[in-house]
Amino acid sequence: MTAITNDLTLGDLLKYEEENLYSRDQVTVLSGQNLKLGAVIGRVSATQKVKALDPSATDGSEVAAGVVLQSIDASAAEKNNGLIVSRQAIVADHALIWPSAITTEEKTAAIAQLEAIGVLVRQGV
Repeated sequence: MTAITNDLTLGDLLKYEEENLYSRDQVTVLSGQNLKLGAVIGRVSATQKVKALDPSATDGSEVAAGVVLQSIDASAAEKNNGLIVSRQAIVADHALIWPSAITTEEKTAAIAQLEAIGVLVRQGV
């Protein structure tokens, strides 16, 4: 029998957030990005637009600034309707999407950066 696998849902990722959408921000996603639910993002300092976390960058996107709450494809053009959690929330570690080449040290630093802004990363199921 073939195994059926489902994509992760918001409930798999987001375990707690403050009331009245306090934990969420609407953001502009830079062109060339295809961010999936759970992607850890960084914010470009000069524009305040977001893209996938890039620990080797020097434009601000090397610092974790939140987690994507809905997939958004900005491959062709930037999108201004990205939704992230950026404060007072708990997310499940298994649902986070990290850059493919991230090291253990960089991931640990990014988790600490998320926790510093109030996004706690916890072991989840």
